[in-house]
Amino acid sequence: MAVLIAGAWPYANGELHLGHLSSLLPGDILARYFRQKGEEVLYVSGSDCNGTPISIRARQEAVSTQIIADRYHRSFKRCFDKLGFTFDCYTRTDTPLHHEIVQHLFQKLYDHQYIYHKKVKQTYCEYCSRFLPDRYVEGKCPHCGANARGDQCERCSTILDPLELIDRKCKICGRTPTERETEHLYFSLSHFQETLEQYEGDAEKQHAWRENAINLTKRYLKEGLQDRAVTRDLPNGVPVPIKGFEDKKIYVWIEAVSGYYSASKQWQKQTGKDVSRFWNEDTVSYYVQGKDNIPFHTIIWPAVLLGNDIRSLPTHIVSNEYLTLEKKKLSTSKNWAVWVPDLIARYHPDTIRYFMTINAPETHDADFSWREFINSHNSELLGAYGNFVNRTLKFIEKIEGFVSSTSIADQEVQDKINLLYAETGRLIESAHIKKALEKIFDFVRYCNKYFDVHEPWKLLEEDKDTCCRILNTCQIMIANLAQLLAPFLPFSSQEVQKMLGLGHLTWQPIIRLEAKPVSVHPLFQRIERSQIDAEIDRLYNGIRR
Repeated sequence: MAVLIAGAWPYANGELHLGHLSSLLPGDILARYFRQKGEEVLYVSGSDCNGTPISIRARQEAVSTQIIADRYHRSFKRCFDKLGFTFDCYTRTDTPLHHEIVQHLFQKLYDHQYIYHKKVKQTYCEYCSRFLPDRYVEGKCPHCGANARGDQCERCSTILDPLELIDRKCKICGRTPTERETEHLYFSLSHFQETLEQYEGDAEKQHAWRENAINLTKRYLKEGLQDRAVTRDLPNGVPVPIKGFEDKKIYVWIEAVSGYYSASKQWQKQTGKDVSRFWNEDTVSYYVQGKDNIPFHTIIWPAVLLGNDIRSLPTHIVSNEYLTLEKKKLSTSKNWAVWVPDLIARYHPDTIRYFMTINAPETHDADFSWREFINSHNSELLGAYGNFVNRTLKFIEKIEGFVSSTSIADQEVQDKINLLYAETGRLIESAHIKKALEKIFDFVRYCNKYFDVHEPWKLLEEDKDTCCRILNTCQIMIANLAQLLAPFLPFSSQEVQKMLGLGHLTWQPIIRLEAKPVSVHPLFQRIERSQIDAEIDRLYNGIRR
């Protein structure tokens, strides 16, 4: 089976924060799981280096958009590497190949008459002497009244046109823009209404999308799909390949999602491997993003693919809800955020991966609390999992080991392990990733209880054969936990793999071990509770700066 994992592209206009990490981490867990299972996987993403957000940041710092894009692309790559993300191709939208692929897709839509010319009114700032890209216009959403930018309302997820905003203001100078007539190219999204209704209906029947993706997509379809402009007057981006429009750029909402395809083509160019098996009707694909990106992946990207005769539509939409911070909405402008570079500088990558998964906003908004973050590390990773691994292997090491190739786990335990692989595998494949991790940690607690109930330290003197059987069962539990947790906690799983001399990690139950543990050491260190107050102080000091 060929599996495409498509991670959303963060804008290269600022550092990654917890919201980004919350929505993107499921992609790496999925990719690791399917590789471990033996499937063919292509995991792609990249930095969005085009469009208005980068232009705004560059203007604020009085530097070029290239400097901004380079800075944050490098930072993103460092963060993803340190957190163990296993992209097959992590690229950027300002590469020549991306431009070439996007222009090819655009040209084909135009040739198929899905793109047409239209004269429209557009916001124009007399003071700045320019047509304003959508994100350069701010105002109030006409649907819910929240503060919104010109392309989409973050509160109600409505896709907007800047002219719809109430009390419009130019983001550059703060003045009220006027309207001027100009000509743009429009994508005939309405042409795909019936096909996309069938597509959404099939996804709902197969339970392949998150509920928020189903509900939002149904809403857009019920309201009726509206044709959308696909060109904009932008300073950076992919030039329009149509005569007479060379000074305009392809709108980011159609250009950025095309990055999944261009990244796949880049992987093919770099490896010489055939990418077609990841872009056909039989491909299983997971599109991983936050809630605000849903319509771009369930409506716009499928329409672009259909208009290009590419029948590999997204099969799974893994769309998290929002993450709050200490019960407040994340705000990068107010510095109410935990920045990923700071987080990885102070904490074990598996501590971060564990909490962001076990606390993931899969079905409803979730809150990041420093108290819960540090408590979960001490109680779950260190107190439950790390403690079971360390006390078991240290005990075996102390009595000089006794594992033999004939030693297997208690049958009741082995049955539990076999069932755990099947159940967690099904949960991961259906994108219930949080539930899968919860189920594994239920087994961790069972393992600790098993050790306590059988008291091997007493059996060592009273019944050495039974003691050996119990400890061997515990060691096989640990070996299987290393495999089961590898997609979630790859760094600590690698440590267990070394201590037990395990070979290549798979998704098949381990039933016996043929080596004794070596170089046993704790997987995690305790985080002092005083760190909670230190982190909260740092957060509030950051917002006061």
